[in-house]
Amino acid sequence: MTAQIALVTGAAQGLGFHIAGRLHAAGFKVVLSDINPDAAQQAADALDASGETAMAVALDVARKADFEAALNRIIEHWGALHVLVNNAAVTRATPVMKISLDEFNEVVNINLGGVFAGCQVMGGYMASQGYGRIINLSSLAGQNGGTSTGAHYAASKGGILTLTKVFAKELACDGVTVNAIAPGPIDSPMVKALVPEERLPTLLANIPVGQLGDADFIGDMVVQLARPEAYFTTGTTWDVNGGLFMR
Repeated sequence: MTAQIALVTGAAQGLGFHIAGRLHAAGFKVVLSDINPDAAQQAADALDASGETAMAVALDVARKADFEAALNRIIEHWGALHVLVNNAAVTRATPVMKISLDEFNEVVNINLGGVFAGCQVMGGYMASQGYGRIINLSSLAGQNGGTSTGAHYAASKGGILTLTKVFAKELACDGVTVNAIAPGPIDSPMVKALVPEERLPTLLANIPVGQLGDADFIGDMVVQLARPEAYFTTGTTWDVNGGLFMR
């Protein structure tokens, strides 16, 4: 079987890099995108310095034109795109009553607007090809309003859950599935930046399983949703939160 090609946004570090790594290990050719092209290239080189199975592209998810340019480059380089992982996001922890409208709009435009643009551009292409897999990274904050994150972050992540359903309905008849993963606190640079070391024991005490989530496991969930056999799963949200949110 010809290797499938997957694009991961925000893949230069953190959870995005782990996702790209698990896809790569599963046999996918991986496009690692980031707003920082040098960081994206370093991450791609870490997976495959030869460039045969990993490539980097510069991509600001707040710009629809960047998605279009990235798609054109991927098609020119590898001839197709089968999987999109909308992972790129910014995190702010500003108290809700102190968030300016400009800051609110910036976070929502990147986190939610980036998912919208990605689903629209890449989803439209996939629909024209009759096949595709889109996985959107939401968050526990989008389900419970957040604890350590700001209202704008939580609202944007909640919006991703709704957009996932909207695009799942729109693209299902064209062979494209759209699903979301909603992680709770993961052992990642983002969580460690938001939670000071002295507060970590308190955070862990509030998680029923008593520990942070594993980024590679999130990557493995992405792999499952990205497989052709996942055709019967669309519009879903997969919870990975240590028991913090149950339904």
